[in-house]
Amino acid sequence: MGAEGLPRPATTNGEIAPHHHPPEILGLQPAALIDHVARVDLSLLDRIPGDRGGSIPVAVEELEGILKEVKTHVLASPDGSSVAKTIAGGSVANTIRGLSAGFGLSCGIIGACGDDDQGRLFVSNMTFHGINISRLRSKKGFTAQCVCLVDELGNRTMRPCLSNAVKVQGEELVKDDFMGSKWLVMRYSIFNLEVIKAAIKVAKQEGVSVSLDLASFEMVRNHRVPLMELLLSGDVDLCFANEDEATELLRGEANADHEAALEFLAKHCRWAVVTLGANGCLAKHGKEVVRVPAIGESKAVDATGAGDLFASGFLYGLTKGLSLEECCKFGSCSGGSVIRSLGGEVTPENWQWAYKQMQAKGLPIPEIRN
Repeated sequence: MGAEGLPRPATTNGEIAPHHHPPEILGLQPAALIDHVARVDLSLLDRIPGDRGGSIPVAVEELEGILKEVKTHVLASPDGSSVAKTIAGGSVANTIRGLSAGFGLSCGIIGACGDDDQGRLFVSNMTFHGINISRLRSKKGFTAQCVCLVDELGNRTMRPCLSNAVKVQGEELVKDDFMGSKWLVMRYSIFNLEVIKAAIKVAKQEGVSVSLDLASFEMVRNHRVPLMELLLSGDVDLCFANEDEATELLRGEANADHEAALEFLAKHCRWAVVTLGANGCLAKHGKEVVRVPAIGESKAVDATGAGDLFASGFLYGLTKGLSLEECCKFGSCSGGSVIRSLGGEVTPENWQWAYKQMQAKGLPIPEIRN
């Protein structure tokens, strides 16, 4: 399967725009992904295979069938916004898009997309939000897709279509991908373990700090041993876990609460964060421990991307040298903004809402590039 780097965005005179400075933040998402997000009535969830609330892989034919059904089962959105969206998705893409669009940091993505309509859509969406795509390989084949069905309570049912999707391999990574960047953002997955390990090795050689999200309690439960190897290596500088992942991390231990999970992560990572949904978050760096409440004013339309955008805010704070508490407050503002509408992409209106929350908390408002 052939692969080549995608062309850099052109300037107004049609020439290729040079990237004089490497991205400050890099996201590793081995396979580009397109999300089809829609608010639907419960009757549709009863018609598709699998349980509500779960994430079960489907074939292309099943995905296309679900998308046809969605058209007749969409619900009106309470905020008057779009009832269905098709956007670039994936946890890492959500995080770096937030860092670029909402916080003004220079970001790039490492991965691969197919030479299909979905691949072109992914490139278009990332480029529109200022993401450097020169490390995104274009390959012959299919781009991964996922149907995300959101019920009226904001609960999600996911049906990913990943079979035969193109992705970047560990041996394709080179030091030029990482040189000059400060952070590498990744999401744990047993299916991408080889490329994750390869990326960490090169990143460390280039002096790039590593951030790892634990992905899901199922991933932690079913693939705990390789995850522990990553954490115990000392190569992960920052780790994000939600409350379910934190509980799963220490399952079977005498003390397996959120505080114990935070302590465990902090022994092996410079920064450890456990997000607690409506109860805010816990974070530890060195001997400092903070607990920051969630933003109570945010009404959840769709929980997609809440953790991803929390990571955006927290990483922004770290890059600016802010305190641990301020990093958490930025995370709560950006995480609270994305759940106000469909999908893992924050709307311009909701970024304005987030900035007002930051201002109310005494945080410096990010300077956004034009």
